[in-house]
Amino acid sequence: MASDSPLLTLLLLCCLWTPASAQPLDIARLDQPRILRVADAALAEAPVTITAFPSPRSSGGVHDFYSEGDYWWPNPANPSGPYIQRDGLTNPDNFVAHRRALVRLSLQVPALVAAWKTTGEQRYARHAAAHLRAWFIDPGTRLNPNLQYAQAIFGKTTGRGIGIIDTVHLVEVARAIEVLQEGDALSGKERQQIVAWFSDYLHWLTSSKNGIEEREAKNNHGSCWLLQVAAFARLTGDQQLLAYARERFKKVLLPTQLAADGSQPLELKRTKPYGYALFNLEALAALCRILSTPADNLWTYVTPDGRGMAKAMAWMAPYIRNKASWPLPADVMYFEEWPMRQSSLLFAGHALGRPDYLALWATLPADSSVEEVTRNFFIRQPVLW
Repeated sequence: MASDSPLLTLLLLCCLWTPASAQPLDIARLDQPRILRVADAALAEAPVTITAFPSPRSSGGVHDFYSEGDYWWPNPANPSGPYIQRDGLTNPDNFVAHRRALVRLSLQVPALVAAWKTTGEQRYARHAAAHLRAWFIDPGTRLNPNLQYAQAIFGKTTGRGIGIIDTVHLVEVARAIEVLQEGDALSGKERQQIVAWFSDYLHWLTSSKNGIEEREAKNNHGSCWLLQVAAFARLTGDQQLLAYARERFKKVLLPTQLAADGSQPLELKRTKPYGYALFNLEALAALCRILSTPADNLWTYVTPDGRGMAKAMAWMAPYIRNKASWPLPADVMYFEEWPMRQSSLLFAGHALGRPDYLALWATLPADSSVEEVTRNFFIRQPVLW
């Protein structure tokens, strides 16, 4: 939803700038048309999981998620040999069917649950539940709870820890499951089975070779690993992992990801610095949203040398408001497609008392028809948050 009207922006701001406890109702009022548009379209489509798209290149089975590294290409000097990297340039011939199926799930289930939450109509909840059964319960169609074969590279590896970022799209699905549990679309046994799937995946994320490798990543991959751990730990009620995630955010992510001025050096050195800076900021803001408590507010926490989320938002917000002022080279791909209606602005606006962030959020587009943008914009139904 984009608007160039100062009056509309003011009206939206009046709706949005309310106590945090009133936020879901206010956003429901703003977002109802787009929620129902996506949810009504989803009602006409049956659940489809990765088992519908077997890949002959995968080293796993039909229930194993498989994807290939985005920026890896055939070597012109050795066309049949191992692929070589071209950072920032996506190879259109890579296998992406499983990733697309997962993104589709992350679009449809949150929209259906948001529609149920805002209208009370059971048909939306029932259809969301059908998707969840197919992905996490049904033995014929369920996804195995690991990403052992994600972001493989031809001639080099059958899967990498870096591929774990593909399931960042389950973060909002997990939130939708939490909301859906307030109704009766899922039986008690089904809820237990779905939570058990996420518990199993959490165990793999935190103990496998690939999971540990991704945990130690210094850039947005480390942020997205921790975001998934936090989101799934909240769904499963794992208080020990939630406490671990809070400490890792403060002691590892903030010192690693942020410079003293609030910029993100590891993202800014990439060939798509603008998009990566936005993406990582989304992950950090979602972590604050999930993990903050009255006694441990990650929005206001600062490291001993002064790094914190308020500075990170203050550094990036001017370039969201006016992209023409961006001080670095334009991204090699998709620069014109950003920014979107960044949830970091919404979450920080409420948490930090910044109505200017909320006003800016309200003017930005909420949805995109560009696949790459959709894939890198993973919180799309703020009414659930």
